[in-house]
Amino acid sequence: MRIQIFTDAWFPQINGVVRTLSTTQKVMQEMGHVVEVVNPQMFTTFPCPSYSEIRLAFHPSLTIPNLIHGFQPEAVHIATEGPIGWAARSFCLRHHIPFSTAYHTQFPEYLKARTGVPRRWIYKLLRHFHQPSGNVMVPTPSIIHNLETRGFQKLALWSRGVDTQIFKPLTEKKLYTDRQRPVLLYVGRVAVEKNLTAFLKLKSEGQKVVVGDGPLRKEYQSLYPHVDFVGAKAGDELTEYYNAADVFVFPSLTDTFGLVMLEALACGVPVAAFPVAGPLDVILSDEVGILDNDLDQAVQKALRLSRSQCRKYALGFSWQKAADQFLNHLQPIHRF
Repeated sequence: MRIQIFTDAWFPQINGVVRTLSTTQKVMQEMGHVVEVVNPQMFTTFPCPSYSEIRLAFHPSLTIPNLIHGFQPEAVHIATEGPIGWAARSFCLRHHIPFSTAYHTQFPEYLKARTGVPRRWIYKLLRHFHQPSGNVMVPTPSIIHNLETRGFQKLALWSRGVDTQIFKPLTEKKLYTDRQRPVLLYVGRVAVEKNLTAFLKLKSEGQKVVVGDGPLRKEYQSLYPHVDFVGAKAGDELTEYYNAADVFVFPSLTDTFGLVMLEALACGVPVAAFPVAGPLDVILSDEVGILDNDLDQAVQKALRLSRSQCRKYALGFSWQKAADQFLNHLQPIHRF
């Protein structure tokens, strides 16, 4: 099948959306499908307001018709609700091309945290965006339930996986061997919507480490000088940071899934998080993670969990299974 994916989130961004889409593309290509990802690198871009590291496509509607006609897709998937997503949606509606969409990001909660815009306004806009979609792919049952209560329809589960060949326990640990234990690790964007201060203010003893970058990094580095901010990492280097940790702390209250939790578990690191959507759907056993409204309590309990059990649990999350779900939810184009 020839599959064309439209996304406003792509490299060099490092986040769950990019990792999900790029891994899905790779797995589907290995299955014999032809997959093109239409992304901001194919357009003139401008910096996203309040988050200049993210580049958005400028007038993608001028280019997208040629991209679609040139690729001749047998299925169109619109992954994000940004300029590229809206332009692809508009073209498909005008030409009666069926398509699927995905709900990757809790934009109503993010914009509320960043700007104070009422969530109901953003949910109304997102309902409008997704309403024509043949299937709206959603990562967890909790997010499906939340969207159903807000009037969204045609919701379909598209789960996530983890590459257990990259993220794995290491026999030799190279980082923080001379630091105070335990090592408490956070991996993700350094931005207000991640609720990172809940991690930075933990009373639990030990060395706090933040892997990631974002608009608040400099401010947080100044406010929390005893926390080690190491910037964004990927691949083997990221695996080394996971392996150096004694517990992985996931403070977000707004993520739709949280791939980093699976990556930590695959490296044998237990998780401490709040009992909210995302963690509630990923951490299904108290043998691998602790969910508690008191994050300090969650950390202390998680430190006692078995690293081998964490690794065993992560092996049950397959990108192949996630790719199969994705394919089943696509809307075939019978004629172009």
